[in-house]
Amino acid sequence: MARIAGVNIPTNKRVVIALQYIHGIGSKKAQEICDKVSIPAERRVNELTDAEVLQVRETIDRDYVVEGDLRREVSMNIKRLMDLGVYRGLRHRRNLPVRGQRTHTNARTRKGKAKPIAGKKK
Repeated sequence: MARIAGVNIPTNKRVVIALQYIHGIGSKKAQEICDKVSIPAERRVNELTDAEVLQVRETIDRDYVVEGDLRREVSMNIKRLMDLGVYRGLRHRRNLPVRGQRTHTNARTRKGKAKPIAGKKK
């Protein structure tokens, strides 16, 4: 089992797919990493040599913001919006949709389970 950026990536999958288990690496970045390290697309993680794993690890550490650092950066951005008191920050603070979606109906994922209102039924 290869451990890259603090994540155990699955051994029997292709490298491009396995790298996507790291938070902050999607299909595009995984393909870029494989191109930089010159790993063929059909190669599997258990077929990688220790040197190749080390190269992948160094490439990710050097060129990409992933896992803990990325999570910290995103949470700091949200906290900054909340501290400034801008509209987006208020929406985050109230746990409502931030990007202009309607809330009269829907938005249940963000708002939570529907609460019954007393005296509504006739």
